[in-house]
Amino acid sequence: MFPIRDSIPSGTVPIVTLFIIVINSLIWIYEVSLGTRIDNFIIEYGLTPWRFTHYYLYHGGFWGNALMPLFSSIFMHAGWMHVIGNMWFLWIFGDNIEDRLGHFNYLVFYLLCGVGASLIHVGFNPGSKVPTIGASGAISGVLGAYLISFPHARILTLLIIFIFIRLVEIPAFLYLVLWFGFQFLSSAAQFGSQQDTGGVAYWAHMGGFVVGIVLLWLMPKKPPPRYWARSEF
Repeated sequence: MFPIRDSIPSGTVPIVTLFIIVINSLIWIYEVSLGTRIDNFIIEYGLTPWRFTHYYLYHGGFWGNALMPLFSSIFMHAGWMHVIGNMWFLWIFGDNIEDRLGHFNYLVFYLLCGVGASLIHVGFNPGSKVPTIGASGAISGVLGAYLISFPHARILTLLIIFIFIRLVEIPAFLYLVLWFGFQFLSSAAQFGSQQDTGGVAYWAHMGGFVVGIVLLWLMPKKPPPRYWARSEF
């Protein structure tokens, strides 16, 4: 299920969302420019659970192996589809959460969701020596906040099931619950597999989603205007 757009108009220019998209895109372009040196870049700035929990064994200590990667890793990506998919989801859902929280609070919210998702990934995979990169955990937090803020919005979705391809409108609540369910089932399918095989960090996705819900509840926010609940495509 690929979202095309939502039914909630943005009340302000989403400058923080745009800024995050630009920064992620520029860092990805820089990654591409590294050529064969990209592996070293990912090892240095990606979040590796083993290095995080055993930071004292490596050069750079706590800052270089634990604290800095918590932030740097959420601005890095592993491929064109990875960065494009993440930034598209952020564009669809992020502007309305930025409206709800305000620009500065939204930036803090986004970073905390990314850090929280990364810590949850480390907690479930403490022995993994595979670097984790990507904005998915932070964006999952945005999705969690969207579920709580705009459950009655509608998501115009490209639905692809084998040869069946169709545009359908799906209530945001249903879309995001199905999205979370897919993450859960995928993580269950991965359970018991070797930690160092890589793949998608589903626990980071689910963790970021829950962190986003909790942070939305804790942080100051604007009440949603009435027109948000009844907007149409």
